[in-house]
Formats: sequence, C-alpha cells, structure tokens
Amino acid sequence: MPLTNPAQPLSLVRLTWPIFLELFLFMLMGSVDTFMISSVSDNAVSGVGAANQIVGIAILVLSVIGNGAAIVVSQYIGSRRLREAAQVTGTAVSLNLMVGLALSVMLLFLGESLLAALHVTGQIREYGATYLQIVGSFIFLQALINALAASIRTHGFTKQTMLVSLLMNLLHVAGNYTLIYGHFGMPALGVRGAAISTVLSRLICLFLFFLLLYRVTEVRVKLSYYLKLSWNYVKQILRIGIPSAFESIIYQACQLTFTLYITYLGAEAMATRQYALNISNYIYLFSMAVAMGTSIIVGRLVGARRPEEAYRRVFQSVKWALLVTVVIDAIVIVFRIPLLGLFTDNSEIIALGAQVLLLSIFLETGRTTNLVIINSLRASGDARFPVYMGLLSMVGMSLPLGYLLAFKLGLGLAGIWLATAADEWTRAVIMYFRWRSRAWERHALIGPGDEAAPAAAASGG
Repeated sequence: MPLTNPAQPLSLVRLTWPIFLELFLFMLMGSVDTFMISSVSDNAVSGVGAANQIVGIAILVLSVIGNGAAIVVSQYIGSRRLREAAQVTGTAVSLNLMVGLALSVMLLFLGESLLAALHVTGQIREYGATYLQIVGSFIFLQALINALAASIRTHGFTKQTMLVSLLMNLLHVAGNYTLIYGHFGMPALGVRGAAISTVLSRLICLFLFFLLLYRVTEVRVKLSYYLKLSWNYVKQILRIGIPSAFESIIYQACQLTFTLYITYLGAEAMATRQYALNISNYIYLFSMAVAMGTSIIVGRLVGARRPEEAYRRVFQSVKWALLVTVVIDAIVIVFRIPLLGLFTDNSEIIALGAQVLLLSIFLETGRTTNLVIINSLRASGDARFPVYMGLLSMVGMSLPLGYLLAFKLGLGLAGIWLATAADEWTRAVIMYFRWRSRAWERHALIGPGDEAAPAAAASGG
C-alpha cells in the first residue's frame, strides 16, 4: 500500500488517533511492567527504575536523529521528492545505528559505574546493573526502531506503527510472564527475565518495522542509501534534531532541579508529586498526539510550498487540543480525590495532591498550546527559536520563581506547580506570536532552488 500522492492533504484525526493509542499503550504497559517486576521485590523495582533513567537518557540522545529525520522526510514528501525522502531515511537509519552501537558498548561496560554515580547501592544496584547490562547492550535495536517508526509515521501510516507497537507491548508482557515467573517450562529469571523480554520484543518489532517500511513507501530505500551517507542530509537532520533534543534536555534538567527543591519539602511532597505527575501524564496525552500529527501535516505543507494552509492548520489544532484538554482536565479535577486514592490511603498526600491537581487547569492548557505550536515550528524548520525561549523561560524564570513561591512565600508543592504553569504560559504566548509572525516561513529546509518535478522524483527509485 504505497503512498500514491505524497502531496495529498492528510486528515489530522486519521493521523492522531493511532498516535494517541500508541502513546497510551506505551504508558499503560510501563505501569504493567512495573507491577510485574514488583513481584520480585521493591528493590527490584527501584533498581530497574534507576537503570531506566540511564536508558531514557540514551533514548533521548537517539531522538536527535529520529526527530530530525522525520521533519526532513516530511518536507521532502511534501515537495514530491520521494527519492530524497528515501535517502534521508537510509541516512537516518545508519546514523542511529552507529550512535546506538556506541551507546550499547558504553552501557555494557560502564553501566554499573553510571549507577554508582547516581548513588545507587547494595541490592538495588545489583538489580539495576543486571537489567542495564542486558537492555543497555542492545539499545541499538531501539535506535533502529526510532528511525524507522519516525519515517513510517511521516509517510502518514500512524495506524500501522501503532499496531506494531501494540504487538511489541503484548509480546513484552507475555515475555515478562514467562521469564520473570518461570512459566511454560522456562526458569524464573526475575529482573534478568524482564530484561531479556524487553530485548526480544524489540528485536521482533524491529523486523516488522523493516517489513512495513518497504510496504508503505513508494520509492524504496536502496541498500546504497544505508551505505552512502550524504553530508547534506546529515546537516539537515542535525539542524532540527540537535535543538529539539537540547530543548528536552533543558526541560528535564529543570524538572530534576524541581525534584531537588521538593526533597526539602519532605517525603510526602515527593510522593504527592509522583502521583500527581502520573495522573497529569494522561491529561496531556491527547495534546501530544495532536502535536505529533500536526507536525507531520505542517512538514508536508511547508515542503509543498503551502504555508497559508500550514498557518491555519496549527491554529485549528490548538483550538481542538485545548478543548479536549479542558474537558479531560475538568474530569480529573472532579474525581481527583478518588484517583489519588488509587495510589495511596495517606490522607495528607491525598489532600496535597488534590490541591495541585486543582491547579492543573492552568498548567495543562499552557502545555497544550506549547506542544502543538513548538512541534509545528520544528516541522517548519524553525527549531532554534523554541530553545532560546526555553532557556529564558524555564531556566531564567521558572526555577527562581519556583524557589520564591515554594520556600519564601510558603506555598510548598503548589508553588512548584504554579511556577511550572507560569513557564508554560509564558512560552505559549511567545510561541503563539512567533507562529503569527510567520517568521518560520524563512526556515524551510528545502529552499526555492531545490524544487524538482514530481515525475522526476517519483521515477528516482
């Protein structure tokens, strides 16, 4: 089922609902994974959690290429230059493989040292090292998955990537059941079994993504596209990928600083934040899906020299994402006490959590606007501006404001929530005017002199 008309308009709904389900299933399977590992011991959960923090950083590094390639591919598809889109895909897969192999070697030999640097000790470190040695040494599988899935989604086949990801999650749960507990004649391997299950499910998923890539693309990725890396395509990928990843790093660093703040507020504040964040994840899940779907459409429209449609599309997406976010948030606010009661019976934690979730209406509406517009700015090629504004707002404003509100004004955890909301809304207003200014039109990756006839592009495979 190849893409017959790469410049055809894409339906946001058709793109978004599979992305939403994929994100939801990923989040849900993470919860199930934690639950199954908890049968080994609380230390096992802590060890795997610490190891996954390191794995998460590695995956963030890999996203540099995956995210950048997705934008470049979308613009080439929009301009009907399908051979170039295929060459970028081949370049991205090879680049991510090289980076993934380097990370695999590092995690294999330095994994336990990295855990020690996080002050993980005793049995928790043993469990973490076991998990990291297996999952980390095969992180190159995830590197390939990231590059392939990003390219397939950009071609518009989000439903297919969702189905493959669903299968991977189901295989992972089945593998956990078999290898953690020792069913079907297999030994009970505990944490080691969970790690092996992760690797096997990713290996099967990778095979399916390669099959899918060659089924949905009109111009196939030739072997030579993997072997001959074009510096021009590498520069285009990194031009988008590096700023996108840097912005994520800034955000994560600020969240770690807020975590440090909260440690001074006590154990109950730490637990409350974790429970509130778990609930908040489900509030902005739809917004994230809309943002990803909109970025695919915007990338194509920019590549097709249709900026007016891209301009209108973003504001329509913001409107619908905000509407759904407000509805979901209102439901969470109404049922916030029962929801928190699913995690704990500590009345003080429930009362504090109910307070911060009440403030989520300010946080999540700002976050929704940011997600859609920032992803669209990246898709247009304007990837650096959000980074500069992130430095000013996240680092320059939210961190000192959070300290002031939490400690000097005595608002505690609510102060952290308000500071985060202030950052989201500050950036949301700035991004709104950035999109309205249409300055992003100057940042298209494919310049006017790069246009090619559709027939020539289609025959280039």
